[in-house]
Amino acid sequence: MIRKIIIPVLTVIVCFSAKAQTINTNENPKLVVGIVVDQMRYDYLTRFYNKFGEDGFKRMVNEGFNCKNHHFNYIPTKTGPGHASVFTGTTPKYHGIIANDWYDKYEKKMVYCAEDDSVQSVGTESSDGQMSPRRMQTTTFADENRLFTQNLGKTIGISIKDRGAILPAGHTANAAYWFRGKSEGKFISSTYYMNELPNWVTSFNKSKTVKSYLKDWNTLQNIETYTESGADLNEFEGGFRGKETPTFPYDLKKLSKVNGGFDILKGTPYGNSLVIDFAIAALKGEALGTDNITDVLTVSFSSTDYVGHNFGVNSKEVEDTYIRLDKDLERFFKVLDAEVGKGEYTVFLTADHGAVDVPSYLRKMQIPAGYLNNKETKAKFAAFLMDTFGVDNLIENISNDQIFLNHEAVKATNKTLTEVEAIIVDELINYKNVYKVYAASTIHNSGFNSGMEQLLQKGYSQKRSGDVLIIANPNYISYSKTGSTHGSGFKYDTHVPLLLFGKGIKHGETLQKTVIPDIAPTISALLGISFPNGTTGEPLEFVLD
Repeated sequence: MIRKIIIPVLTVIVCFSAKAQTINTNENPKLVVGIVVDQMRYDYLTRFYNKFGEDGFKRMVNEGFNCKNHHFNYIPTKTGPGHASVFTGTTPKYHGIIANDWYDKYEKKMVYCAEDDSVQSVGTESSDGQMSPRRMQTTTFADENRLFTQNLGKTIGISIKDRGAILPAGHTANAAYWFRGKSEGKFISSTYYMNELPNWVTSFNKSKTVKSYLKDWNTLQNIETYTESGADLNEFEGGFRGKETPTFPYDLKKLSKVNGGFDILKGTPYGNSLVIDFAIAALKGEALGTDNITDVLTVSFSSTDYVGHNFGVNSKEVEDTYIRLDKDLERFFKVLDAEVGKGEYTVFLTADHGAVDVPSYLRKMQIPAGYLNNKETKAKFAAFLMDTFGVDNLIENISNDQIFLNHEAVKATNKTLTEVEAIIVDELINYKNVYKVYAASTIHNSGFNSGMEQLLQKGYSQKRSGDVLIIANPNYISYSKTGSTHGSGFKYDTHVPLLLFGKGIKHGETLQKTVIPDIAPTISALLGISFPNGTTGEPLEFVLD
């Protein structure tokens, strides 16, 4: 009898030992790099594919896994919510970043997603450094990695935009750095992370790296070969002040004098190159990926967004920006190979949103599109409210396609909040170029399984969002007649790339639908750590080796 008992116990011990080996942190990647390409539509990957080299985007496709049907599963598709959702594994309903800026109905003012008056700028005397992740209500996978490793695994966030650096890195990051342009041209941070910049950052800022990019911006390849985009000279692009036409080449040193100094670099592919330069400096300066405890580096390329907003998704400028970004990715991956070791790191690349084709261009192509006349709509709506309710202060704020009602004024109408919402919905749905309108009571009291209604619901924060939500017609935007923008739940805004490669990632592709909140739990599963605390996505088991 004794032998019968001992044998199973020994078996259990052996099995447990084998299991322990499979989850040993030595098997984890030494570094996880999370890349967000701001405003990258999925079709940029396929449209420009033949212009890319073998060691940038194509390396990720050829060595890693390509999720071809990857989407945002909420509205609004904006930068702040996008970055938060990628790294928290959930949507604005739970992480609370409902826009870049939103109306705070308790503080009665507009607030910014990363602003924090309780901290001070580091590296600049301007207020541009008074930022932190405190408005984000849930953790990121980088936070969970810090907790799992007892703070031994580092996290560094880098971007041109503050929100692109801060939100991905999470609450426990060692540092987040973003670019202060204007007359300074340097990377800065805040006292949320540190009291002074590390020596490697100071050295980078003192170098001539930033100034070196104030040069001509011409196409990297012969412009005649850029057949994947429209004519260089057209009426659908913005351009820079001081230049009569939005056409190549651009003398950035000369144009910088009337375009915000070093800020001009943000709207060129050189902004992306600068981010790579700084990321490489961070990799070396922080000794990331040099031991068996996983570090996290988040890198957000903002210049793709600035270029898209200015020139539009069909421009030569956008095409050149992605061809150059491909070269920067190649350069970055080669440094990772050398510094961390090929096969010792894991990378994923996605976007924070897509973008719409310039509506004036779409109209020329006989596709329904246009621009919203908000001034006319607001005047008509104000008259309706006065005639219907007899009060002129019923609306506190209209922003981000949401109406915030004055709840005290609602009481004076002798109607319930739900009744007032319903009356407004019935009115607005009849307005020109309005596609759908929903009351907040409908959104948070109903369960939607598909369509725009589900996207609104996943983007709706009961405590932070408004009382009435509006969706404009497809391809109708509130924007200038030139350039592209984003924010909707239509496929041009939701369909973005998801590429993964490196340690622990299979080679393959899928047309199975995946969504942005799936990324963080997938990386968490790869690392064997807790999922971010608000996670609603699911790990993509089929991408993991």
